[in-house]
Amino acid sequence: MNLRIISALVMRYLFLYTRSPMRLVELAFWPVVDLVVWGNVTVFIQKNTNPEFGSYVLFFLGGMILWDIMFRAQQGVAISFLEDVWTRNLLNVFVAPVRSLEYISATFIVGVMRILITVVVLSLISWLGYAFNVFQLSWWLAPFFANLMLFGWALGMISTALILRWGLAVESLAWAIPFFFQPVVAVFYPVENMPAWSQPIAWCFPPTYIFEGMRSVMKSGTMNWNYLWLSAGLNLVYLGLAGWLFVWVLNLTRKRGLLTKFATQ
Repeated sequence: MNLRIISALVMRYLFLYTRSPMRLVELAFWPVVDLVVWGNVTVFIQKNTNPEFGSYVLFFLGGMILWDIMFRAQQGVAISFLEDVWTRNLLNVFVAPVRSLEYISATFIVGVMRILITVVVLSLISWLGYAFNVFQLSWWLAPFFANLMLFGWALGMISTALILRWGLAVESLAWAIPFFFQPVVAVFYPVENMPAWSQPIAWCFPPTYIFEGMRSVMKSGTMNWNYLWLSAGLNLVYLGLAGWLFVWVLNLTRKRGLLTKFATQ
């Protein structure tokens, strides 16, 4: 793996943002809209319930911010790929001596940058506007961040593989795939309050353990360590499967000469 190639790819994606500052707006606009909606819902519930539950209900804001970590990680991979498609640069990238691992590593780095920008903006607004400090999660925030980012990367590779296979006809999957999982990973409600049939499904995905852990930390200051290990173990499985799918589809696309269709669409 060549670090110079990875840094060149990262710089290429960053130049897109410097040449078109409106792309930066996308990083903050929709997350801020979501935060304001959930912040106002939280304030409404706090004013119409008992003080104990009112302080606990802040997990809406915690869930929203943590969800965005996963979503931005997925977008970092999928949107970076689409940027190459939209600018008809994909063929140039893959006829160059760029390995699959170098390409996907560059999109991971771009994903981390997108997360940091979004999380800083959301943390400031939630603190100033709704008196919610995401750092109350203390050092638990680090493993929460890492596990959600890993699952976001796995979803990003799956999104990219599907677009590579079926073309721009399915480009909407770049935004839709994370929301396929949102109803079942317990972002805004505990697993125990979900329908019985959906609870076993929820425990199959790494984010469920993180969101359950977040609520536990906000309520009692601690959480079940097994949640972290289970989330990390499942992330390794999903990352391995997603990486295999991406490389397999990419090699298949190269072999059949299908990359050229992205240069002509």
